Amino acid sequence: MNKLLPSVEAAVALVPDGATIMMGGFGLAGIPENLVRALHQRGTRNLTIISNNAGTDGFGIGLLLRDRQVKKMISTYVGENKEFERQFLAGEIEVELVPQGTFSERIRAGGAGIGGFFTPTGYGTLIADGKESRVIDGRPQIFEHALKADFAFVKGYVGDRLGNLTYRRTARNFNPVMATAAAVTIAEVETLVAPGEIDPHHVITPGIYVQHILVGEHYERRIEKRTVSA
Repeated sequence: MNKLLPSVEAAVALVPDGATIMMGGFGLAGIPENLVRALHQRGTRNLTIISNNAGTDGFGIGLLLRDRQVKKMISTYVGENKEFERQFLAGEIEVELVPQGTFSERIRAGGAGIGGFFTPTGYGTLIADGKESRVIDGRPQIFEHALKADFAFVKGYVGDRLGNLTYRRTARNFNPVMATAAAVTIAEVETLVAPGEIDPHHVITPGIYVQHILVGEHYERRIEKRTVSA
């Protein structure tokens, strides 16, 4: 089975207006740069984006936010994008802020076919409003629903035509778990090899979770917040 797509444009053509998309990455590390850029250029709108953060102004998800292609963000951290902050405070975009550990576990639960879980995180705060609660082992906890999506955009380092993926360093963040939690996972990789060339012990995302794969190019690998010392 060959899951290779001819272009990034062919990949984003699969995504309709109103879709829910998980996008891998931590800060700007390991984000699916080519897929996000192509989705922006295509002009797909009314998107719900599930991502750890919202990119930066004019890069990554920031491109989609700038041109009002996103109707809702489900994220944990949004502090590096001034346009997103402006839209949030002005009530121009729906936002669901989720504690990072809860965010990870909700995605994992979605990929595992679990409806949700109880956690003490957020109990007694605004996060708990409207959620079921109970006491477990003497600790009050709230119920969190699993997160799933129509599509997952993930960034791999090396992949093969069957969709098996490896990741490089920090890019092994939310990409692997998001690949399991979407109806359709589209992976962009830096290097494509023939099936069998990846050591099975090094496969992080098995191809069964990946429906489409493509080779990305022109990676900028920007740094979200550069710090230097004298």
